[in-house]
Amino acid sequence: MPSNEHHEWLKKRDWPAVRGVMVDPDQNEVDLLVRKYKERDEHGRLPHHWMAAKAQTHTHDLAMVGVHSICYNLQALITRDKEGKTPLDIARRSEACAEIIGLLSQTPEEARSLGDEEMVRLYAPVYYWRIKMIDWINSRSYADCHKWINEHDDELVLEVLKFDNSGLLRKIAMISQVYSESLVFLALRTIHRNPLSLKATQSQGYTYLQMAESTQYNACREIRNVLRLTPKYISRTPFPTLLLQALPTKHHEIYGPYNTVCQFIKHMKYDKAELVEVEEPTLIYRMISLVILPGATREKRVLHEGMALLNMCIQRPGAGDGPTSVVIDFLRAKCK
Repeated sequence: MPSNEHHEWLKKRDWPAVRGVMVDPDQNEVDLLVRKYKERDEHGRLPHHWMAAKAQTHTHDLAMVGVHSICYNLQALITRDKEGKTPLDIARRSEACAEIIGLLSQTPEEARSLGDEEMVRLYAPVYYWRIKMIDWINSRSYADCHKWINEHDDELVLEVLKFDNSGLLRKIAMISQVYSESLVFLALRTIHRNPLSLKATQSQGYTYLQMAESTQYNACREIRNVLRLTPKYISRTPFPTLLLQALPTKHHEIYGPYNTVCQFIKHMKYDKAELVEVEEPTLIYRMISLVILPGATREKRVLHEGMALLNMCIQRPGAGDGPTSVVIDFLRAKCK
């Protein structure tokens, strides 16, 4: 049987071409993809075999293609070509990346038990969380976006924000007709993590600022102002300053603590040993003092209570695995 176009794309490592036809297919397209991922070429190979042979370098497109190809044909995991090789055999022989070897190490029963969505979450996390973030932005559930950013490590967050040519910032530009402090905050957090997203363009070559200013999208003034910032300015400006400039003054005392504590919690989570061993407490006091107004008795009490809570977070087993929302709620209540 002659190979289909998926065999050829995979032989050439053209992961974006494969991903392009896998994104949001209708039922007829799904049925066609299922058939194509059961077709063998002249070597008795499924598309999965060629993916395994060419998967030495991990990319997010490759991860997504790998997961969806398994979803279309679970039995491919144990299917042998004319040489008696399974996709896993080929992946190991060709020194495929660890992510693809892990994916292909499943049995069909294990993959079926996980289900499509859980496989995407485990083996293509950047793609999975990018879709989640897009869904939350579309439904204007910005609090969910902030919660996710707070609770996940910086490397994953940055990869999600950069994925698909900074697609999340593009989505913000498209849906921001109605002003929302939380949306402006999300836009700021996005460009602060990835300043070069301000230079990204969509397929027709328009920047996201040009999209926001178009009559088609007509973004609110505040989002346009954020998109007018430059990567150089973002890189040299402290984040609390950006917040103070972009958000109304009456809200900055909420969003300022929100961001500062999240960053502090992450620092404790990933460099916990270093911070716990610091003898001089001034560093901790200085970091916490950023989230209060010094001087008054009430603020001093907030400082001590906040430090006690933060110390509790780093001393518990599994420190940093979820205290962010507790600390944020505490400081929000104290800053009202």
